Amino acid sequence: MKKLWAPWRLEYILQEKEEQSDCSGCIFCKLGEADTGEESLVLKKGQHAYVVMNKFPYTNGHLMVIPYRHLQEFTELTADELKEISEFKQECLKVLKKVYNPQGFNIGMNLGEAAGAGIAEHLHDHIVPRWSGDHNFMPVIGEVRVMMEHVKKTFERLSKVFNEE
Repeated sequence: MKKLWAPWRLEYILQEKEEQSDCSGCIFCKLGEADTGEESLVLKKGQHAYVVMNKFPYTNGHLMVIPYRHLQEFTELTADELKEISEFKQECLKVLKKVYNPQGFNIGMNLGEAAGAGIAEHLHDHIVPRWSGDHNFMPVIGEVRVMMEHVKKTFERLSKVFNEE
């Protein structure tokens, strides 16, 4: 029997979960203040939003575009925030196509806990590259995702291309 290795998932499972009512302690606010780099997984920063790799990805190259402002209502985004978020999503698609050549993408937000948002207090947009057959019986039967590359290697590949843009 082969063993599958996904050590970054254990960190997520074991970490203490705190409910946030304001920005203090919000992981996305902290990431917005962090420098770009492998430790933070922040790939690019703008005036109103930033691009970060998902530390607990569904697939390799799973990115998020996050506004700096701590808000949970999509309808409260300003025109400038919406514009930059959209531009970053386009750039993410271009970079992911160049680096990993996915066959498709899932793009979107889970607004509210009932919709599946893991961090409902701070809006975040997911960009998930997809390949035919990338999700099979393993998550259903074995409760395991098969990742083709370590998160740090994915960061290395993507950051090179983001820096070229």
